[in-house]
Amino acid sequence: MTRSANFVATCTCGNVELKVIGPPIVSTVCYCVDCQKGSDQIEALSNARAVRAGDGGTAYVLFRNDRVECTKGAEHLRGYKLKETSATNRIVAACCNSPMFMNFDRGPHWVSVYRARFQGEIPPLQLRICTRSKPEGVVLPDDPPKHAGFPPSLILRLLAARVAMVLGR
Repeated sequence: MTRSANFVATCTCGNVELKVIGPPIVSTVCYCVDCQKGSDQIEALSNARAVRAGDGGTAYVLFRNDRVECTKGAEHLRGYKLKETSATNRIVAACCNSPMFMNFDRGPHWVSVYRARFQGEIPPLQLRICTRSKPEGVVLPDDPPKHAGFPPSLILRLLAARVAMVLGR
């Protein structure tokens, strides 16, 4: 994917649209306890579709937050937190209760867009993370690589994205 890659993510009913310019930081599936609880929270909403895959993981494509823009339907976006004090927000298109992305009140410089929201070409899956928390009995394939926690390669990608933002690249 090139720097000029464009991606469009939409809610199920089409009232909300995100435009992303530039390559993803990484495309991953997360099995952490918080992602499982967050998915449960969204899936409990009226008429919501499944957030997690059959293996219990939540698939995201991470982008720098300066490259993600809501181009349609921002008034439909609603944030959900696991706890009132949590810095993590799971953003849902309330018009159809489609999970759109996860962001943070402070700190991290990336947005985790739910992989299922993308239209057209989807960046290939690169990592499975926090697999130590996957549901019992689930056997994961070896492709792409799986990691019990947050692998150094992910941390390096996130740091490189931050440096590129600071340098204006």
